[in-house]
Amino acid sequence: MTVTHQTELQLKTACAKHSLRALLLAALTIIVFDRPAAPQQNSTAVPTGAEMAPRGQREVKDVTYGDWKKLCFKPAGARMLCRTSITGTFPTGQMAVRLDIIEREGDDARRLQVFCPVGMYLPNQVKLAVDGGNPYRVPYTWCLTNACIAGIVVDPVLLEKIATGQMLRLEFTDSNLLSLTTSLPLGQFAIVHKSAPAQTFEQDIDE
Repeated sequence: MTVTHQTELQLKTACAKHSLRALLLAALTIIVFDRPAAPQQNSTAVPTGAEMAPRGQREVKDVTYGDWKKLCFKPAGARMLCRTSITGTFPTGQMAVRLDIIEREGDDARRLQVFCPVGMYLPNQVKLAVDGGNPYRVPYTWCLTNACIAGIVVDPVLLEKIATGQMLRLEFTDSNLLSLTTSLPLGQFAIVHKSAPAQTFEQDIDE
């Protein structure tokens, strides 16, 4: 195999991987957007149980947050879906938490979803508060092998708080009934949310 052919093969392989990753991201975003907002509407989504009072509280300080980023997905024959997200990672590079605001083209409704590692006590909902205000409760809806997702339809009041706030505090309860809290910056959310997407993924079907 010549160097030229080897280079072409590497480029094709890289493009194929990139396209597959884009399609998986699009599929995951669409599926999560269409999931019901409360676990009782889908009994197979997460384990059921009684909510329990946490036995203690700990601030998670080893999470580093990246920048807000807007991505859009345009599946063939479907309306565009856009996701404005921020991700926090542990020092190992593993995702610690991700918060998304998702909207579909032509819809007024927006959805907020929170990704967190497995190992949380799922009957206790995620709590979020902007700049120390009253907390909102976000129920878990379903789990993947490496993360669980909580989600709600965002009311205009909460969206305005997120757009104008400085800090959003998240609270989880782990399987040891310890309350874990982390705070993420909101300063750039409004700008990114209103701007053009950093990247748009399109899925075309050849007929």
